[in-house]
Amino acid sequence: MSPATPYFLSCDGKVHRPNKLLNRLIQLALSLVLIGTTISVQANELEITLPTLDVAEYHAPYVAAWLADERGKRVVDIAVWYDTDMANNEGEKWLKDLRMWWRRSGRSASMPIDGVSGATRRPGKSVIALDEHFSNVPAGDYFVWVEAARELGGRETLKVPVSLPVTQSVQTRAEGQHELSSITLHMEPAK
Repeated sequence: MSPATPYFLSCDGKVHRPNKLLNRLIQLALSLVLIGTTISVQANELEITLPTLDVAEYHAPYVAAWLADERGKRVVDIAVWYDTDMANNEGEKWLKDLRMWWRRSGRSASMPIDGVSGATRRPGKSVIALDEHFSNVPAGDYFVWVEAARELGGRETLKVPVSLPVTQSVQTRAEGQHELSSITLHMEPAK
């Protein structure tokens, strides 16, 4: 057997030459299955990606996500991630570091907000389902805002536009600089 000729060893210990046509048909069939799966999936979600930072002392950021109208007025809170495990609700006092969200919603909110509040997240992708959050929002043009603030770190806000109700598939992305890697909004029209 030369190294240039592809062979494989089967379970019965025999050496076989691959069937190129059969392999190609299997690849094509798998591709069609994957395409069909991708087309049929309906996902109304916000994906928030937090960066991995090379710092001496890392603290997971507080993050707030909300829907605002074109003038910047908060319509609905989507997520508020903070240190929920601190004794005597001590983690709530640092929510003020999410300055934009705090001015629009936080100072008048009673924490924890049911279905919205949660623990901080580590670096990587987090996905938030949006169906329940947008169900009672009137038709119009909006922005989804995400703000992150980190102890011994910085603060960053990103926003992406969305028109409700959604009439065609939407995938909008905004890239961050330091505290947020990116946010991606996936929306599908209602059936």
